[in-house]
Amino acid sequence: MPFGTVTLNDGNEFPAMAFGTGSTMKFRDVTDYVGQAIENGFSHIDTAQRMFYQTETYVGLAIKESGLPRSSLYITTKYSGPGKPQQAIQQSLNKIGMSYVDLYLVHYPELLSESGWQEFEKMKKDGFTRSIGVSNFTLEDLQKLLKTAVTKPAVNQIQFHPYNYASHKALLEYCSKQNIIVEAYGSLNSITQNPGGPVDAFVNAAAKRIGATPNQVIFSWVRSKGVAIVTTSRSKQRLQEYLAVEDLPPLTAEEIAAIDDAGAKGPPDQLVVARLAMQHRFEKSSSLVMWLAIAIVFDFATFFIL
Repeated sequence: MPFGTVTLNDGNEFPAMAFGTGSTMKFRDVTDYVGQAIENGFSHIDTAQRMFYQTETYVGLAIKESGLPRSSLYITTKYSGPGKPQQAIQQSLNKIGMSYVDLYLVHYPELLSESGWQEFEKMKKDGFTRSIGVSNFTLEDLQKLLKTAVTKPAVNQIQFHPYNYASHKALLEYCSKQNIIVEAYGSLNSITQNPGGPVDAFVNAAAKRIGATPNQVIFSWVRSKGVAIVTTSRSKQRLQEYLAVEDLPPLTAEEIAAIDDAGAKGPPDQLVVARLAMQHRFEKSSSLVMWLAIAIVFDFATFFIL
């Protein structure tokens, strides 16, 4: 404690744990929560444009109230549309009250026009952002971008947790080969969104062994994949708990593999659907349709929370 940094592909240092102002922080005054995070050791603050988070102004107020020099903080914000990225970053800088941000991300691949990445490269060259990156990009999205990019994205911020690791494994391997840092949001999914699933037993066993909380074990597992973290909480105790992951003993290879394998089975709702599908494999079942609908709705709800 505090969390360490990793070096990005452009040479800039990147604090490996960020305090996020999305999720349950969206569309509200987060000044006090950001201030609390800074007081407790978070130097990396993650925000986004008005269309998604509407927290940039409050992040700026919290930074000003902290009295800390600009150089001691790392600020990430995102282009969330509409309008051109060049105009959007100026609006973000005005709201935050800074002349530059440390990292500017494309929030979703659909927002990037044919020449959009060139605008990001120019913003970096002009000094409005020190690093540029992407968010929610798939393997195919990155491959398409890198065909024409002069400057590679430094970061790809994605939803990442034990229950989607198997589907993201190829993406992680590609990012590693391209020297692109993956940053995870929603890592506590197995605790906050899908409790009672197959991952829990192995997380709890590891927590008992190293004297940690389940939250800390999940973050340790994320770190074992070479992935940075963005998280959030209104609780001072939770923030301290998250930052203390830096000082914990590492998970064993067996513990990591057990969480991987359990996560590959899917969250509780998917297991229920799978069992029903097996039971009614050769016959129509209204209950199966119902459970499938519940699973689909649940997945969409999880997506819009973040």
